[in-house]
Amino acid sequence: MSPWQRLTQHLHWPQQPAADKNRSLTSLKRFVSLFLVGITLSLAVASCGQGTANNSGGANPAANKGKVELTLVSFAVTKAAHEVIIPKFVEKWQKEKGQTVTFYQSYGGSGSQTRAVVDGLEADIVHLALALDTAKIEKAGLIEPGWEKEAPNEGIVSKSVAAIVTREGNPKGIKTWEDLSKDGVKVITADPKTSGVARWNFLALWGSVLKTGGDETKALDFTSKVYKNVPILTKDAREATDVFFKQGQGDALINYENEIVLAGQKGEKPTYTIPDVNVSIDNPIAIVDKNVDKHGNREVAEAFVKFLYTPEAQREFAKTGFRPVDATVAAEPEFAQKYPPIKTLFTARDLGGWGQIQKQFFDDGATFDKIQGSIRQ
Repeated sequence: MSPWQRLTQHLHWPQQPAADKNRSLTSLKRFVSLFLVGITLSLAVASCGQGTANNSGGANPAANKGKVELTLVSFAVTKAAHEVIIPKFVEKWQKEKGQTVTFYQSYGGSGSQTRAVVDGLEADIVHLALALDTAKIEKAGLIEPGWEKEAPNEGIVSKSVAAIVTREGNPKGIKTWEDLSKDGVKVITADPKTSGVARWNFLALWGSVLKTGGDETKALDFTSKVYKNVPILTKDAREATDVFFKQGQGDALINYENEIVLAGQKGEKPTYTIPDVNVSIDNPIAIVDKNVDKHGNREVAEAFVKFLYTPEAQREFAKTGFRPVDATVAAEPEFAQKYPPIKTLFTARDLGGWGQIQKQFFDDGATFDKIQGSIRQ
């Protein structure tokens, strides 16, 4: 079976009888729509041998006890870490259980990934940029309430902070959040409507005012000035990085610290600052209960989530730029030096939690839309 056949079969686009053309057309439209929202799917077969997806989209343990499949859907910038971690888990599971695990992986903007899962992409595990996106999948009836308690650290498996990247030599003298609001400074960031990192970037800007004595009126004025300096809103963090480094647009880039660290490992030479007032960018992991129960792969899904919290996996996250959630790994000299503590670090909870944040800032017609509307006038 070709990779294309495995992909389309796995994603529930089975062939239909000629008498059922309407269902075929609907399936085709859903399939195309996943790509139109920016989903990047890879048949990353992290196993010793290739498994074959059946028409239900998951493994059939009764038919094939020696093989199992997992679909991991994650936000774009975790790809480098997962592609190292997954083979380690596959090898471990093979030794312990004598079972071959085949991983299907999908990476893209967190908002786009969330919509894809809700619309039918049968993820077994979701690793998303913010708890709000996971909550949307819960609301759709795919994840059972209380998922935050099913894993350590309230489900947070990776974390980062916001960074400001500048051109070599920092010709505009950009050192703080406030500098991004100055006239003549062009800022690159992602779109909060599609990207989790963009929402964190917005909160970093807004919270930097509140945490230094300003009120919400001042926060609105400052954040509006920064977004007036944004010439393009990209769909996700990875595209923002490409626009800044590869296309040479902008004087400053707001992005995850981990994305900038990874860019440096790939040959770029980023000049960047980690502001002293910053937001803790907390990324949750969750099992998609409805799908794992359908696929019969809960045991291996739970084991993989558990593995992500081990020092072995946390070191791989740290190597690709994420701040470890494991205290012992964070204290290791290599990472303690690489990720110094932030002077004033606030969380989404400090700003009211994601329910309030979404309503206040990112719902249709809320603060971000009003800012964008004022810019277009």
